[in-house]
Amino acid sequence: MDDKWNLLLLQSSPNVTRNLLRKMIARDPDLTTYTHLPPERWYLQLNIPLERARKISRHVSLPHTSKSIEKALNRYHAIIISDTIYPEQLKCIPDPPLVLYASGDTALLGHKRSISVIGTRKPSSYALPAMKKVLLPLIREDVCFVSGMAAGVDQYAHRLALRNGGRTVAVLGSGLDNVYPVNDLALYKELMNKELVITEYAPHVTPRKFHFPERNRIISGLSEATVVVEARLKSGTMITVDQALEQGKDVYAFPGPVGSKTSEGCHAIIDQGAKIVHTHRDILNR
Repeated sequence: MDDKWNLLLLQSSPNVTRNLLRKMIARDPDLTTYTHLPPERWYLQLNIPLERARKISRHVSLPHTSKSIEKALNRYHAIIISDTIYPEQLKCIPDPPLVLYASGDTALLGHKRSISVIGTRKPSSYALPAMKKVLLPLIREDVCFVSGMAAGVDQYAHRLALRNGGRTVAVLGSGLDNVYPVNDLALYKELMNKELVITEYAPHVTPRKFHFPERNRIISGLSEATVVVEARLKSGTMITVDQALEQGKDVYAFPGPVGSKTSEGCHAIIDQGAKIVHTHRDILNR
């Protein structure tokens, strides 16, 4: 357990990036060098400024840091990459998260069939009925929906699963104590209690703009395929598509009305080879 505790301590520091954490693990798998020795003994190993090393050392030695992690472990699951429950498919992506904090049914991390459902925060009147037509049959086939709990397409996918006996996973771009967006906290609580909410950020971490592109690689990484409902040409949805392709995942897209801005992204990726979705069978029979 020491290696898990040390990993959680270091991962919670704002001065420790995933790349730095990987360097630390490569040099000392149980991380005791960086949590028990003064920074003057190890900062040169990692090629970082001494002041940064001192900030990391101060952070992990503060009583408040340990209390914060103890509180998190009492409220949430903390899953590290070496745990048996850690999803195998995430280990295969180029930049797997080293830690996942989770609330809810962690068995969903190993669900036999999961797809990510993503799209614009401001869907057109066409999008939601189209989602219902395609996604409800997938729920009946026990397909789990993975999405980001953003307003619009993401939240509708989560609600469809909740209201129709399906399963769903929400991946956040913030800590579990700082949910974003806050437009539907009732949905968030329901997902935490009945389904699964996960994040790679420690519970106290507030949302930052760069967290959401980082979060998107986990959404696509947990899924065997990514389905795009509606998207603008320049959007976070298109970033997720790029990450899914980098991970070797299939990408599907709903065709949309001609001239609609929220269809332009879908039409562009269909032109580039994404599979067009007419019915749920296009996804099931891939």
